[in-house]
Amino acid sequence: MPMPTQDPDALGTNVLTIALIGPDQQRRNGIAITLAGLQSGLTREFTAYPELDEVPRILHDGYDVIMVDLDSNPEYALDLIEAICGGGSPTVMVYSGRTDPELLVRCMRAGAREFLTQPFEANTIAEAMVRASVRKPVVKPAKKSIGKLFVFLGAKGGSGVTTLACNFAVSLATETGQNSLLIDLHLPLGDAALDLGITAQYSTVNALQNAARLDSNFLSKLLTKHDSGLSVLAAPGKFAQSQTTHDDVDKLLAVARQDFDYVVVDAGTRLDLADSSLFDQATIIYLITQVSIPELRNSNRLVSEFFTKTSTKLEIVLNRYMPRSLGVDEDHITKALTRPATWQIPNDYATARRTQNTATPLSLEDTPIARVIKQMARTAAGLPPAAEKKKKFGLF
Repeated sequence: MPMPTQDPDALGTNVLTIALIGPDQQRRNGIAITLAGLQSGLTREFTAYPELDEVPRILHDGYDVIMVDLDSNPEYALDLIEAICGGGSPTVMVYSGRTDPELLVRCMRAGAREFLTQPFEANTIAEAMVRASVRKPVVKPAKKSIGKLFVFLGAKGGSGVTTLACNFAVSLATETGQNSLLIDLHLPLGDAALDLGITAQYSTVNALQNAARLDSNFLSKLLTKHDSGLSVLAAPGKFAQSQTTHDDVDKLLAVARQDFDYVVVDAGTRLDLADSSLFDQATIIYLITQVSIPELRNSNRLVSEFFTKTSTKLEIVLNRYMPRSLGVDEDHITKALTRPATWQIPNDYATARRTQNTATPLSLEDTPIARVIKQMARTAAGLPPAAEKKKKFGLF
């Protein structure tokens, strides 16, 4: 566990921030005492090797130098060094109680810039810190906040979750111009790629089955680009059994939100994901339902029992809404849902079917459905309502 210290962000640009990772207390103390004597920067000590999936968080703290004890577990230390060097730009220094030319070469191949051996001489470490200071950028790039997460869940199969999730994601990409990603978690039979008219070589299953090695670079190779600029991680085109865990889902979401401003998830009707971070970390959860007795009943149960902890981020979407032919007034719908619906998607079966058959997103057209979905996306992104197009009048 790391020992608490001052926030690195509070330091000036001329001071090095150093992370000292060393399970062996004696070697770690030897380095720490030398660093304290040099007054070369602020040091934060880690008394154990962090897990590899903790590396992004460590890199997010913005250390200039990361020093790693090699001897406590050389093979794991090498994996850790490679993960650090592959994910960021700090100067990595390795320290050891022995001189082993083979290990030295392997450390350098993993990305380490300095190899320090006992006894730790002040002059040697001082020179290494000077070289690290030269490599340090004059101005650090601003830290990027993690992307917003929007989850689409259906009260019942056939509610239109995929159609709405796909068109919402396309609207986000086109209305904001920012990096947007659609993840199809409606496994194993998700249809997002089909709705968008894309053919994906890789799928969500590939990402989840390789969660241990999943990072920004690996994820980017699995994505397919839509013409709108939206990136898509599709469900597999063929039926595929996937033995994955909630931790795998959490890892996928974490990596995706590091790289994208907006992440949209088509969760279908998968309540089995309740134990993952999907719903807890969501910015908005869109519960998709229609005005029928089975769906209203399911929605009531979900709102009353399932979303009690996340009720403030829940928005109910009435899909295929026909107010004049329902036989149920809005008061009864609100009572059944325990709250008013946030969005009402008008029923236009012909347009929806046509766009599905031609794999053309609804949101790219100017229809009543497209206008509501576009407004959902703009509201989620914090944008003002889109200006209504003025009708043109003429003599003929």
